This record gives sequence, C-alpha cells and structure tokens, in this order.
Amino acid sequence: MSLIDYEVITLGCYGTLIDKVSGVYGALRPMLDKAATKLRRDDVWAAFRRHELALEVEAPGMPYADILIEVHRRLAKEWYVIASEDDHRFFGLSVPDWPMFADTPAALQYLKRYFKLAILSDIDSETFSGSQRRLGIKFDAIFTAHEIGSYKPNPRSFDYMLEKLGKLGVNKRHILYAADCSSNGHRLAASKGLATACIDRQRETIGRNATLAPIDAACCDFRFASMANLVMAHQEHLRA
Repeated sequence: MSLIDYEVITLGCYGTLIDKVSGVYGALRPMLDKAATKLRRDDVWAAFRRHELALEVEAPGMPYADILIEVHRRLAKEWYVIASEDDHRFFGLSVPDWPMFADTPAALQYLKRYFKLAILSDIDSETFSGSQRRLGIKFDAIFTAHEIGSYKPNPRSFDYMLEKLGKLGVNKRHILYAADCSSNGHRLAASKGLATACIDRQRETIGRNATLAPIDAACCDFRFASMANLVMAHQEHLRA
C-alpha cells in the first residue's frame, strides 16, 4: 500500500517523537558523575533498558513514573552510587523535560493535515500530559500502558488500541503503526494485521559505534531514518 491509503497513524512517542535516549542520559548525569567507573553512553542506555524492560514485565500495572523511580534505584545499586529518595523521585519525574527530536513539531503539524494521529505509548497519562504540551498538537486518541494495564510487547496493548479505534469506525487495514526501531512492537503489530513503519532513530541517539537493537525488516512495510523522511515519502506518494 501507499502511505496515502492510511487514515490513522498510531505513533510511538518516546524514541520516535521525543528523544528518550538523550532525556534518560541527561536525567542520569548527576548519578553518573558520582559513579566510580565512567560509562559510555550506549552502556548507560543498555543498563537502563535492561532494568526498564524487566520492571515492565514484573509490574505491568505500575505507572511509568514509578517504573523510572525503581530503575534509578536499581542503577544506583548496580553502579555503587549513594542516591537519596529525592534523587530517585527526580528521575521518575524527568520525562516532561526530555527533548523532542528537531523534526518532530513540523512533522506532526504536516501529518495532522492528512491523518488522524494516535499515540500508543508505554507511559502513564499524567506523565504524558507534560510531553503533550511540548509536542504542541491535539492527538485524536491516546492509549497509555497505565490505562491498558500492560506494556509492549504484550498483545493486550494492540488489542486494546484496535478495539477502541474500531469503535470509532476505523478498520485496521487503514492504520499505520509508526515507532522507533527499538520499540519491540513492530512484529506484534504486524501479527495483528497492521502495517508498520520503523523510524530508525538509533544511529542518531545512541551513536554510530553502538550495538543497535535488531529489527526484523520482514515485518516492516516502511522504514525511515526520521519523521521528516516519513513526511517526504508521503509527499512523494501524493505526487505519484
């Protein structure tokens, strides 16, 4: 299918629209400065993701801000850093300060002219509200892990989204799921009959020498280096 054949784009947020890697790294700087061993950016990200993913499986009903608090606590223990409860809470509340990718505002404004835009994100509603103010647009639907009761790649995340969009009269054949390549959702989205677009932000955020998360290209209908490239592809499809 062409990009002009879809009615709804369901977007991942953190890692796709918001630079999660830079946000996490910046919020961890106070603890990293205290660590006895200096860690590379990609090693910090790998440690963060290991604890984050484990907690999302262990506690699928936990709000994401609380997930971050516990991740910070575990990282402090792993890196032999003394951190206070205030330090843990500060990290848990850092999400609204995570920066946007430079191309995000213009891409969202453009796509809003042609599609309904939804968010499917491993976040809680209260935390996302801070990011939404930064993003600057009104999404047509927002589906959060806390509302759903599970984190991706639990199938419940996509089942819930499809049920809600179906009640709005949207057929899944007209939904494009677009998220960063490390989101762990593309294969599951494809198994649910959704078209998928991989936004390959990893080189930009982690670094060219980092070990990148694998993505099965066979399960992705489209692959773009950025949201700006998705917009350019849509413009080309319109001209065609």
